Amino acid sequence: MTGWDIDILTEAEESERRTEEFKLRSRMFIEALDVDDVIAHLLVTEGFSSVEEVAFVPLEDLTEIEGFDEGIAGELQQRARVFLEELDERNSVRRRELGVVDELAAIEGLASGMLVLLGEKGVKTLDDLGDLAGDELIEILGKDSMTADQANAVIMAARAHWFDGDSTGETA
Repeated sequence: MTGWDIDILTEAEESERRTEEFKLRSRMFIEALDVDDVIAHLLVTEGFSSVEEVAFVPLEDLTEIEGFDEGIAGELQQRARVFLEELDERNSVRRRELGVVDELAAIEGLASGMLVLLGEKGVKTLDDLGDLAGDELIEILGKDSMTADQANAVIMAARAHWFDGDSTGETA
């Protein structure tokens, strides 16, 4: 009724959930940034949850972490940016292999990884995406990928060509 899911957990279950999340994020930083577990743990402890955050936060946010000077912070940002560029390139190649059209890639709000997920689910053209409802798009991309408003905006962008040059809104 409210659109909220409420999970009731015991203190032990919540502690276990937080511990598992800490381990997953640490492992992600270790693999993506090629750092040791101490640096990864520091990043997670300081609230970093994605490689994107490390790559694009102001350098001062990283240098404020105890033990990180400007050299370490700069190196971490460089590694994060290189990782993201390589990931984007791999996703672009995979998107093309799946047959996802370039017009879909041009829609604002769809990252390269999202395009791969869409292609794997058979959403490869503007019409395929335009035929989805917002909740279907969120289900394909993951519940934390975007808000309902963002999903609807993406879908409307995919539908835009349906109405180009036709003031009645009908397709040919």
